[in-house]
Amino acid sequence: MATYSRNAKVSCRLLRGVSQSKLTSVSVASYCTSSTAPGATGKIPESAKKGRLLTGATIGFIIAGGAYVSTVDEARFCGWLFTATKLVNPFFALLDPEVAHRLGVSATARGWVPREKRPDPAILGLEVWGRKFSNPIGLAAGFDKNAEAVEGLLGLGFGFVEVGSVTPVPQEGNSKPRIFRLPKEGAVINRCGFNSEGIVAVAKRLGAQHGKRKLDETSSTSPSSQEVKPGGKAGPGILGVNLGKNKTSEDATADYVQGVHTLSQYADYLVINVSSPNTPGLRQLQGRKQLKDLVKKVQAARDEMQWGDEGPPPLLVKIAPDLSKQDLEDIAVVALALHMDGLIISNTTVSRPDPVSRNPVSQEAGGLSGKPLFDLSTSILKEMYVLTRGKIPLIGCGGISSGEDAYKKIRAGATLVQLYTAFAYGGPALIPQMKAELAGCLERDGFKSIHEAVGADCR
Repeated sequence: MATYSRNAKVSCRLLRGVSQSKLTSVSVASYCTSSTAPGATGKIPESAKKGRLLTGATIGFIIAGGAYVSTVDEARFCGWLFTATKLVNPFFALLDPEVAHRLGVSATARGWVPREKRPDPAILGLEVWGRKFSNPIGLAAGFDKNAEAVEGLLGLGFGFVEVGSVTPVPQEGNSKPRIFRLPKEGAVINRCGFNSEGIVAVAKRLGAQHGKRKLDETSSTSPSSQEVKPGGKAGPGILGVNLGKNKTSEDATADYVQGVHTLSQYADYLVINVSSPNTPGLRQLQGRKQLKDLVKKVQAARDEMQWGDEGPPPLLVKIAPDLSKQDLEDIAVVALALHMDGLIISNTTVSRPDPVSRNPVSQEAGGLSGKPLFDLSTSILKEMYVLTRGKIPLIGCGGISSGEDAYKKIRAGATLVQLYTAFAYGGPALIPQMKAELAGCLERDGFKSIHEAVGADCR
């Protein structure tokens, strides 16, 4: 506690220093802005007044926050930091979407984001594939494509983080611009096309993180500590690795097998992505025969490797929401026959449901994600839960932006859930908010755990 108090005092001094320097710069800037030719009245422009007010309000918030956190405990300090991130969201909204994304990944990788110190509500904890999750809310693939910010993302409080999609050979992806915001609809259209630094670069990063994790475990383990804590190979949360194929590859199976051989040792689970709409021919791999042949060969590649007591990482398949009833039935048959470890439902959609269809941006090619995808993806999720008779863990993904949304996915058959677009719009503050809302939903309806609620709407 003494260390924390010292840190809080240091933080306050830094905040005061920053505020003083900002105030000085504001005064100089205002003077220069309002300066005119000799003899002018020196009237301050309206825009300058608004800038001063906004700057002053921001500085006031920082100073007040710095003073406040010096008098409270670590949990409140943590909550204040998450809330404060909302101030940055408008800035990111002004930037080009891909530039904003790049800045977000870099900031997280450098630790310039809050770190969750508060324990998750006990009701959210669960075990899947023999792995303990502190909560079922994860970050979908696409944000951290190259495993640059795993530690920072898990530190935000996600129960699990999925990196990728990772391709065997580095590729630039499709030409820019390739990401388009639809803020009123809470949606995004992207046609990135598996832009990736490749499996070698990702393996180096994950290997370094894995080594650091093992070293920390060795140095912190005491003979009297036998408690099994949530977490996996990357840290306090679970790490998934999403595998993709190169655009010009003629042998998709070989690409996925190479990904398994190189990256599975660092993953708590693996994902075969056969559903991105931005790689030509990829979705054809969801056909019954194609999917069966692919999964059998990738499973064999994983199982032929040497594994310790914990066994090989679970292997999941991510499917599209734009599938016919027959397609879903075929995938369910393959999943049950091959004893697949799980399915992620779903990827982005090529459809443009209302109200997106009325937005001119909807004419852009690519996959749609965000709120408009929720109903479609949840419908597919529910149908797949029924088809697989609840025997296969499902990860619900698509349009989740609140704890209530996550709860609806769980009731529709999801054991775990993922978000991305809502995180891009809402920032870190969304995560603790969603966890609190989800815990409240479970308690409201009398469920004592996540597992009790899974598939409740299908019974």
